[in-house]
Amino acid sequence: MIMQAVELKKRSDVHWARKIWHMVGVSTILLLFVFLPEQWSKILITVGWLLFVPFDLIRQNKESVNKFTLGIFSFFFRQSELHKLAGTTYLLSGVALVVYFAPRPIVILTLLFLAFADPLASYFGIRYGKDKILGDKSLQGTLAAFGICFLLSLFFLLSTGILNQRIILVSILSGIIGALAELIPIAKLDDNF
Repeated sequence: MIMQAVELKKRSDVHWARKIWHMVGVSTILLLFVFLPEQWSKILITVGWLLFVPFDLIRQNKESVNKFTLGIFSFFFRQSELHKLAGTTYLLSGVALVVYFAPRPIVILTLLFLAFADPLASYFGIRYGKDKILGDKSLQGTLAAFGICFLLSLFFLLSTGILNQRIILVSILSGIIGALAELIPIAKLDDNF
């Protein structure tokens, strides 16, 4: 078994380096999407996907590549990713699909949810999650996801003037959708997808 000497974090660890990487990485994608022309954003996301995802697939089939990668980036990886795809593969794949097929406001909200609701809900679930409701997911983490998605939607809608007559209703629905995306496992897909 490779990487016996390196201690990889478990899903139940707070794992600050990963959360910060997640927030900064997705926020960077969001800023590129907002400030660059849409076509350039799509090109950069595609290039990022093409650089990372095939490498992650190769890592799964070549132990020497896996050992090298985990040796350098062990502070980002979890134990569960030792012989499985990294969460970044799912994240980049989901982002690419949304960027190519969803309208601009949906892309922006999706990236906001992914940048902040996902890592903060995980933090609250790990730190304060006493009431388990589905597998290792807790009521506290789910409520944090709802609250963060609700607030992000509310501020986004207020700042853009979109759906002025239904801001509260849409924000509540967005909070529910964001919380459900974090809570409900779909097959064995990573929630970042």
